[in-house]
Parts: sequence; C-alpha cells; structure tokens
Amino acid sequence: MSDGHGRTPETPPGWSAEQPPPYSAPQASPWTAPGSPPQAPYGQPYEPQGEAPQPPPYGPPGPQQPYPQSGYPQSGPGHPPPGHQPPGYGYMPPPALRPGIIPLRPLGLGDILDGTIKLIRSNPKAVLGLSAVAALLSAVPLAVGQAILFGSMGNMLEDPESASASLNSFYGLIAQYGGMIVSYVIQFVVVTVLTGVLTRILGRAVFGGNITAAEAWHLSKGRLPALFGVIGLMAVMMIVPLAVLVLVVAALAMSVNSADGAGLILGVVVLFLLAFVPYYLFITTRFAFAAPAVVLEGRGPIDAMRRSWHLVTGDFWRVLGILLLTSLLVGVVSGVLSVPFSFGGTLIGMLGGGSPGSAVVAAVFIAVGGTLSAMFSYPFQAGVSGLLYADRRMRGEAFDLVLQTAAIEQQRQGWVHASADELWHPSNSARS
Repeated sequence: MSDGHGRTPETPPGWSAEQPPPYSAPQASPWTAPGSPPQAPYGQPYEPQGEAPQPPPYGPPGPQQPYPQSGYPQSGPGHPPPGHQPPGYGYMPPPALRPGIIPLRPLGLGDILDGTIKLIRSNPKAVLGLSAVAALLSAVPLAVGQAILFGSMGNMLEDPESASASLNSFYGLIAQYGGMIVSYVIQFVVVTVLTGVLTRILGRAVFGGNITAAEAWHLSKGRLPALFGVIGLMAVMMIVPLAVLVLVVAALAMSVNSADGAGLILGVVVLFLLAFVPYYLFITTRFAFAAPAVVLEGRGPIDAMRRSWHLVTGDFWRVLGILLLTSLLVGVVSGVLSVPFSFGGTLIGMLGGGSPGSAVVAAVFIAVGGTLSAMFSYPFQAGVSGLLYADRRMRGEAFDLVLQTAAIEQQRQGWVHASADELWHPSNSARS
C-alpha cells in the first residue's frame, strides 16, 4: 500500500513502469513584477529581506507592542484594531469658520453668550470704556439726590419723627424723585447712543476686526436720529397703557366712596399688571432687533421696527427665552456688583447724622455701585441683542454663506477692511 507520497514499491498490473512524480506544492514562479518581493513556494512562509518594516501581528498587544494612540479606548473587549473606524463612523464636516467672536453658522445659546463675552474681551477699551462713561453719567444724578436726602434727614436713629417729616417735605420729595427722574432722562440718551456705538463695534468684531471708540462713534453718529426714533416709539407704546391706567384709577377714585373704592382700585391695578406684563414682553421681543437694523442696515425707525417684526416671526419663543435669560443673568451679576456699595452708602448716609462728609461718602459709594453694575449690563445686553439679530438672519436668510465668503476673502488678504460693514446691508442676503 502507499500513503500517497512517493512511488509504491510495486507497480499495479497494467500500469506503465514510468509514473509521474508524486503530487506536491508548485514551485515558485521565476516571473515577478518589477519591484515586487520574490514569491515563496506554496505552503512556505515568506521571509522578508529587511527592505520594509512589517506591521505587528493582529491580536491583543503584548507588553512591548502597545496600540498606537487613537481617539477611542485602547483597552476592553471588542475594541477595534489600529486603523479601523468604529461602526457608524461617517463623514465629519469641517468646523465652521470663526474669524471673530462667533462661528459663521446659526448660533446656539452658548455661542451667543460666549460671543458676547468675547466682544467685551476683544475690545475692552472701547466697550468697557464707553459703558463706564454712560453708566457714570446716569448714576451721578441719582447719587447726588440720595446725598441731599441723607443730608436733610439728620440723625434718623435719634429722631425718627424728624426724619419722617424730612422725607415727606417738598425738599425731601425733590431729593428722592428729582435725581431719579434726571437719571432716567440721561440714561435714555446715553444708553441709546451707547447701543448704536456698541452695535457698530459688534458688526466689525464678527469678522475679527477691532475699531476704536472714536471710529465707532464716527460710523454710528449718523444713525442716532433713527435710533432715537425707534426708542421713542417703543417708549410711547409702554407709556400709553400706563397713562390709561392713571386715568381709570383717577376716575374711580372720584366716582366711588373711600370705603368701596380702595378694593376696586386695587383690583383694577392687579388686572392691569397681569395684562401689562405679557404686553411688555411681546413688544420688547418683537422689536428687539430694531436697533441693529437701524445701525447695521441703515433703515429708518418704522422700517427697522417692521424689519425686526419680520425677523422674529417664526422664532418668537426662542428669542423671548434668550432675552429673559439674559435679563436674569444681568440682574444677578449687576446685583452682586452694586448691592455692597449701595448698602454701604445708604448705611453711611443714615448713620452720619446729616454731616456733609457722610453725605459725600454715601454719594460716592452709590455712584460707584451703579457704575459697576451698568458697565457690565449695558454691553452684555447690547451684545446678546446684536448676536441674536445675526443668528436670525443666518437662519432665515442664509446670511452665514455671505459672511463665510467674505471671511475667506479677508483671511486671504490678511486683514479686515472697513467695507465689511457693508455686508450687513440686506441686499447681501439670500432672502432679504
């Protein structure tokens, strides 16, 4: 018998004496492609001659063969070998361009808040400097009024009746409310001017450019009349309902007796407040983008308010939520900055016995607290409003494509030209 290897000792009957060689692996072919390694005979492992390094064998790494660094865990059952992508791993788009304070794509809440902080940090001299001047101008009249009031009160702890009489006198009423009224009037003017200047700084900062306070004032001063028109129209919308309430309360006070009139008047005031709060939120949200439209797009007051109404349409609740959250954050931070100074100034004024020195120190404390509070709140609210405006244009008008194209060209040139301000004009939007 034979085991299939070699010739059998005996040839079976009828077979030829010359048989072919037994079956074995084919010999290596002498013909190979130029530059390829030589072929090994079938069934024999190929041993390299040292020309190229060989990859490590597949399997768990030994102590001297750690896996190369990659973005997923290197230990544990079933982790992929080097060079292998995990299941479901697809194409990752490149990050959006970010030449300035925001990425040039539709923005989330984090992008808006982060961009506002970057606006302040990227140009602190212009942003914080102008905000400090505006805050100081509006805080000084209020502080002076409080100082006069403290000086007229005398020693409140020793003679409370005298202090109460001072508060209710004509001089005391002027000290209490006169400074407040003057402060509000100044605040209306300086905040309107500051909003226009900060919006112009923001428009350039989106592209990564910085401008000085003087340049921002030069670019925005021509838009101030229209900006005052927008603020004035919104003020009228708020004052008219309040005036109606005053007339209704006065009519009720004259037509009913004192016993039944107090409850009726209180009920009317409560109902009015319940209706006025939603009205106030609706108006401020619908016209939140009127100021950016005036400054950056060059629109008039009525056209800017119509433009803001159009931009908010379809995203009202999101805009309202971000504005409310911004007001909450600003209120908390402003309170932290101002309350210690306001409390200290009030305490010094009350305990100073009406001396001129204590009144002056109290006024200084109150002014510093109000300035620090407003110096943060003014640019933060203007920044959030401006970036929300940019976000709505990117979502509704594909404005991010316009910004990206301009940013690529400016990066190629290596600097931000003043003509970048013209890109905010609605003629550059896909759907203006």
